[in-house]
Amino acid sequence: MLDSLITSKTRLRLLVKFFINAANRGHMRGLAEEFNESTNAIRKELNNLSEAGYLEKEAQQNRVTYRANIRHPLFGSLQDIVHKYLGLDRIVETVLSRMGEVEQVVITGDYAEGRDSGVVEVTVVGPSLNADYLAQLAPKMEGVIGRKVVFTLSYKKIDNGLVLYER
Repeated sequence: MLDSLITSKTRLRLLVKFFINAANRGHMRGLAEEFNESTNAIRKELNNLSEAGYLEKEAQQNRVTYRANIRHPLFGSLQDIVHKYLGLDRIVETVLSRMGEVEQVVITGDYAEGRDSGVVEVTVVGPSLNADYLAQLAPKMEGVIGRKVVFTLSYKKIDNGLVLYER
């Protein structure tokens, strides 16, 4: 869907990295290693996104760190688009509809750090949750969003990760 609109794979990966979670940061060489891309390709896309105002850059010692510009008027819209591209909105809707007393839905692992690895780790927090439903839900969600989904249950709220829902 989004990959047909944004034809640069590097740009798409950078948008996922920075807009899935506003706390994510990166520098050119680290992003090149993470994406297994040339530093030139990363530099070009970082410059384009920075010049457009989507990313902020900050000099720290001898490297420049990039992050999403949360003050940009399109920040919320871009974040929503990235979440929809990854299917996170569908996961939340489906979990909330039949899981019981859900207190929190949190993405952990690679996606919380902005890496589109193909495995979405979702932790559902609540006092009495339907574990059988989750076991059936994972393969269905994989078919809907096109990524492997791994659900875990917890009774305690989680402090780390990307919180998609909290009551």
